[in-house]
Amino acid sequence: MPVSNINLLEKFLNYCSIKNQIINKNIANSDTENYHRQDVEFSGTFNEQLNSLLKVTEPQHIRTFQNPNQNDFEITEEKPDGYLINGNNVDIEKEMAELAKNTLNYRFASKKISDYFKTLQSVIKGGGQ
Repeated sequence: MPVSNINLLEKFLNYCSIKNQIINKNIANSDTENYHRQDVEFSGTFNEQLNSLLKVTEPQHIRTFQNPNQNDFEITEEKPDGYLINGNNVDIEKEMAELAKNTLNYRFASKKISDYFKTLQSVIKGGGQ
């Protein structure tokens, strides 16, 4: 796995961490008057990176993610049409589902990074010989 992909996974872990904080903030404010749900945007940049990965000039070329150090996400405030009586737009069930999804994403990325470094450590030690 190229180092730039590890950097991308690290960015994804940072995103998951911030998303976890935002989801918890939304849950904590689910009964606060006029609170607007917040979210973290990451997928647009990720999709751009993925598309650049898939575009190759020769079938034998393998591209890696570019610009791994750019800011890959931003916090946004949602103002959808549907509000509760108190002006709040947080759906607690949606937030709990997002929290579960985010937890799985974090575990996946941390496992991939962990596996990479375990493999690297094994190679350094001589492949278990």
